[in-house]
Amino acid sequence: MVCLGNICRSPLAEGILQAKARQAGLDWIVDSAGTNGFHTGEAPHHLSQKVALLNGIDISKQVSRKFVKADLERYDKIYVMAADVLDEMSIILGGKGRGNKAELFLNSIYPGQNMDVADPWYGTEDGYHDAYALIDEACDAIIEQYLTHESKTEKV
Repeated sequence: MVCLGNICRSPLAEGILQAKARQAGLDWIVDSAGTNGFHTGEAPHHLSQKVALLNGIDISKQVSRKFVKADLERYDKIYVMAADVLDEMSIILGGKGRGNKAELFLNSIYPGQNMDVADPWYGTEDGYHDAYALIDEACDAIIEQYLTHESKTEKV
């Protein structure tokens, strides 16, 4: 899960997908990072933590880190919160292609529409609730798509 600062959207996505994967019996490693590195070492934004906790998810122990080239090899899939983040990733990767590993996160519920998860940093607490709801829906879709794909491959 990658956003700009790794304190608002991507920590929510990490926490939500981790919880949903665990509930589905999936042993996934879910992580998050930011492309700008401005908040490296910081905890998630207090409103991200508040909204997550209101929904039964504790993200307070997460620590912001910067997206690095090695992440492309380290992870099977990289979900990106916004198009500008994809641009930042390309710079970090030094022009090295992302292949099909990185994709916009909301394409999981709006295929091919290339929509961004709005950055709640610039608004009020309501924006964090909106971001949570959208991320929650996308995480459900990711789990469902994975389980559907796995059940089809098991029958072959």
